[in-house]
Order: sequence, then C-alpha cells, then structure tokens
Amino acid sequence: MSVPIFEQISDIGLIQPSAVGWDRFVRAQPRAHLLQLSAWGALKSQFGWGAQIVALGTGEAIQAGALVLLKRLPLRLGKMAYVPMGGFAADPALFPLLWEAVGRETGAAFIKLEPGCFPPGSAPDLPRMGFRKSPQTIQPPRSIVIDIAGADETILGRMNQGTRRKIRKSLKSDIEIVEGAPADIKAFSRLMKRTGERNAFGVHSEAYFDKVFESLLPEYGTLLLARHEGDLLAAIMVFALGNTAWYLYGASSRGKSNLYATYGIQWAAIQWARKRGCYYYDLWGVPDHDEATLEAQFKDRGDGLWGVYGFKRGWGGEVRRSLGAWDKALNPLVYAAYRAAIKLSG
Repeated sequence: MSVPIFEQISDIGLIQPSAVGWDRFVRAQPRAHLLQLSAWGALKSQFGWGAQIVALGTGEAIQAGALVLLKRLPLRLGKMAYVPMGGFAADPALFPLLWEAVGRETGAAFIKLEPGCFPPGSAPDLPRMGFRKSPQTIQPPRSIVIDIAGADETILGRMNQGTRRKIRKSLKSDIEIVEGAPADIKAFSRLMKRTGERNAFGVHSEAYFDKVFESLLPEYGTLLLARHEGDLLAAIMVFALGNTAWYLYGASSRGKSNLYATYGIQWAAIQWARKRGCYYYDLWGVPDHDEATLEAQFKDRGDGLWGVYGFKRGWGGEVRRSLGAWDKALNPLVYAAYRAAIKLSG
C-alpha cells in the first residue's frame, strides 16, 4: 500500500549528500542536466560564484534537491541564490519545501530559478510557490534540439539540403578532426577570442577553459578540434549527461571556409554524443522569439544570437523554449532594489 504524500513529507528533512551521491541522483533524473552536477558547482566556485547543494531526503536517499550557485549583490545587499536547470523532486509536492530550504540554507535575498524544459503538462506551478517571471535570464531560454536517434541517413534526412551538402563536402575534405588534450586549450582559447571579437560577443578566459577541461572532461565532455595542414579551423566543447548532449562553446576561423569545418566538426560531435547513448543534441541558444519570427528575420539580423541562428536552423532540430527565469523574493526590499537596477540598465 502506498504511503500518503503528507506522511512521506513529514519524514523528510535536510540531508548532506556527498558529491558522488548527488551526481548519482542528478544522473537518475529524466531532466538530468550538466549544470546541476557537483563538478559544475566546483567550476563556477573558482570564478566568482559560491556553490551549495541543498537536498531533502530520508537517511541517504535524496528525495528533492538543487545545486545552488551563489552570487554577491552590489552595495552589500546580500546574495542571490541561482539554480541553473534544476532542481529535482521525486514528487512535485516537495518543490515548495525545497525552495524554502534553499532560502533558509543559503541566506539569500532572492532565488533566481531557471528550471529548464518540462514535458507538456508537467511544469511546476511556480507562481503558486511565490515565484514571478524575471526580467533577467542567465542561460538562453530558447534553443534548437536535434533528434540524433536512428541511422546516419535518417539524421541527415531531417536537415535542410544545404547543411547536408556542407557536411558531406567537409567529410570528403582533408580536414582532421580529433579529440583535444589539455595542451590544446591555449589554441582553443585564442580561436574563441578571435571569434568573439569578430561576432561581438564576450568569451571566457583561457584559465576558465583550463578549468572546464579539468573539471568536466573527459567524464562528461570532449574538446574537438578540426585542423587542415596545421591550421586550426574550428574547435568546440560538447558535453553529455543522460540522453542529451549540449554544444556549449565553439569557435571557428574565417580561413578555408570552402572546407566547411564548422559542419564537419558538429557532425563529429553528434557521432560522439550517439556513442555516449544520447538521443538529443542541444545546440544551446537562439534568439528568444517564436519560430515564425525567427524565420522571418534571421536573414536581416546578425546581432546577438541572431548571428548563429542561420547556422543552427539548418540541422533539422526543434525550436524549444524552457520555462525561462523566475525569481522568488526572500527579502522584498533587496529584491525591489535589484528589479529597479535591472530596469535602469535595460
């Protein structure tokens, strides 16, 4: 006989799982995400954030939890508790308890939650839990996700003709695509910097990418490099957890564009993801507009994420939007100051 949920909740309290135990819990979730792993928290802790796992359960069994990143607010206003692509609960009834625990254990002025994607009809009722939509997102709320199940020709058949043609041309060229080593981070970072300058977006430092490699590769990801006669034409970092892979970082050279290295290296990443048992490949980030608007405007715009939409749309994926960003004010005065600052900066 099943135990009523109110009796289960009465037995649940705050627990302190090990990093290994937490990661095991995350991997078991249908919505398992790289940004909820303990290694992601350890990485961000070296670059201006704090990190804390808040978990509820009985004994050593986790029933609900979240990796929380902590950021100091200006003017000594306290800190923000940020939950990227989480948290998780064995039963939705546990979510209110989880957010209460996050607030209590972190002492934050407010919680910023980016819960990611949920199957239709299963999203939690965030307003009922005291959350309101936030004007500030940290992760891109909209992406293109490719179905990479099936044979190569099946996957290629979902793409548009131009993308298929460029992949095949790249595969017939003399480009060498290999998995990188720590010594390759310097070249990767230089290429990232040149790409960022060319396309007007900020990039992380070489030290950051060194730590990404150290923290997450090869257990959760790979660095792929595409070279031709000694020239580095493209490089990407791709990560996988559960049934999904994510393309988070990528750079390319303008040289030898006729070899279509950016297409060949993405195809290699898809093959890597399939070997890891993934069914989905997330291209991670397009402008936050509905598909009709994206299709109507992408040829005329190159600002922000518009510059990459033209490339990503050809891979035959589905445009998906997460739940976006939500805030839960724990200190109303501090949160009001934060909202006012965001409004002024916008």
